[in-house]
Amino acid sequence: MTTRSAKIQIAFRYRTVDSPSGITRKTAKRLAERLGVDETQAIHLALHELAAKVLPQYEPDEGPLLAAQMRQIKKRVPQGTKRSVRSSLVERQSLSK
Repeated sequence: MTTRSAKIQIAFRYRTVDSPSGITRKTAKRLAERLGVDETQAIHLALHELAAKVLPQYEPDEGPLLAAQMRQIKKRVPQGTKRSVRSSLVERQSLSK
């Protein structure tokens, strides 16, 4: 007899009408068909998109830099020299048109 880890599952109930807080099974099927996936994958895609919009995408830092940290940065980076970066990805329009 093999032992398998039980998958964690939740109950998912479709709504009787489409609303801002849920969708009907008919809408889920239409969405899945449009995306070319099954209903379960459509739900995962929707949850992933919501997670990317709502949840932080990085760990919070320790807050603002301390004065000592700023001094260390300024010490290592040459000060007083103006530098710019020119991109070859975007064409600049000349002002003399």
